[in-house]
Amino acid sequence: MKRIIYPLLLLILIFLIARLSQLIPIDLVPENRNSAPSLQHLFGTDWIGRDMLLRTLSGLQLSMVIGFITAIGASLIGLIFAVIASTHPIMDRIVTWCIDFTLSIPHILTLLFVSFLLGGGEKGILIGLILTHWPVITRVIRSEIKQLSKMPFIHLSSKLGRSSNWIVRHHYIPHLMPQIMVSFMIVFPHSIMHEAAVSFLGFGLSTDRDAIGVILAESMQYLTSGYWWLAFFPGLTLLGVILLFHYFTHQLRAYIERDRSYE
Repeated sequence: MKRIIYPLLLLILIFLIARLSQLIPIDLVPENRNSAPSLQHLFGTDWIGRDMLLRTLSGLQLSMVIGFITAIGASLIGLIFAVIASTHPIMDRIVTWCIDFTLSIPHILTLLFVSFLLGGGEKGILIGLILTHWPVITRVIRSEIKQLSKMPFIHLSSKLGRSSNWIVRHHYIPHLMPQIMVSFMIVFPHSIMHEAAVSFLGFGLSTDRDAIGVILAESMQYLTSGYWWLAFFPGLTLLGVILLFHYFTHQLRAYIERDRSYE
């Protein structure tokens, strides 16, 4: 249990620190521009004297919020489509076709297209992320529903005259919650990574936002001048958070599977 609680607490702490850092204004100090990492500026400063630690925390907070909203949206859509697929074989084939079609197109291409179509910004990137991540969740939940539908208590509820809506609310959703939680935690870091990639390519968040992808894109032109910290620390921070998410998800999945084996 500690392997789940500790990384979760660390993720919450990272988000709170990133969130609270918004209370500190990011000042422009031209005389300190392109300063290397020091005790005063742990991540150094950029080309106009802004503190890179504060910019990185600001970008990380924004990325985590986008990841959270995406994971919620994708989980809800995934659950709805999975339930629809379970109602009739024809609906199952339609949902399966939608899943296969969406997954046949690389995520980045769909993200770029949707974001460009909607003019970029938070709206475009959020809709694009949700549209590209719901199929994975639907596939997992759909498989779970098929297994649950064969369980004796489901058939017993039907014979007792329970409606389909009642069975979904009282049997399916409670039993599906562990898988929904795992799927949520899988989508969370993926959406953070994809948002950073699209913003890095210039099709995501606007350049006036301190998103990690935007920071990395801006820093590329300064790497050849030796200002390595402009890209190194934001990239390392993003990578560390994503790896922490993956570790937490792995431990959560192992705990759920172990708990199921005892049932």
